[in-house]
Amino acid sequence: MAATLAGLVPAAAIAADAPAATARIDPATALKRMMDGNARFVRGAMVSFDEDLAELRRGVVDKQTPFAAVLSCADSRIPVELVFDQSIGHVFVARVAGNIATPEVIASLEYGAAVLGVSTIMVLAHESCGAVKAATDGKAVPGQISALYAPLRAAVARGGTDVEQIARYNALAQADILRNASPLLKGLVDQGALSVVAAYYALKTGEVTLLT
Repeated sequence: MAATLAGLVPAAAIAADAPAATARIDPATALKRMMDGNARFVRGAMVSFDEDLAELRRGVVDKQTPFAAVLSCADSRIPVELVFDQSIGHVFVARVAGNIATPEVIASLEYGAAVLGVSTIMVLAHESCGAVKAATDGKAVPGQISALYAPLRAAVARGGTDVEQIARYNALAQADILRNASPLLKGLVDQGALSVVAAYYALKTGEVTLLT
């Protein structure tokens, strides 16, 4: 997938943005910042709304330096920045039904890690995922929705009919794809500059749980 990033971003642009990448915080700190934010979200004690949004907007006009990236489902019930109590410019988000690592998603996350300098990538599954349920049922669906089935098939085979367990297995599988199928991301992981984790969001409580 390194070639994918090269196709998206000229070498000169990567070099120009290199200071952002070298300024990355360590992966453990980045992940803790995300989980601490989720704990505030669950408690209803969010602090991101206290930030000066006008100042944040001005600060990201010329560049962005997010510290984390999230591969989330497209589901409207998971507003990623709110869930982790983060504001403008803090989190690089890729969203697609079923939180699957398509080539385009991998390329986007490669950009986030190699150019923007994110220190952790989280694949975030969630409770009552429609894409997972559809793939589990395997029924005829309108349009191109069934294109989601193939990337979810391994998790369905592993989880049987337990939709929530399938969602968890899928998050783990997609994180593994990001960690190993992209030489660029794998290199950063091997260097200790990046972590790739899987997690599960509970709609009822708002809590994010890390998966292993």
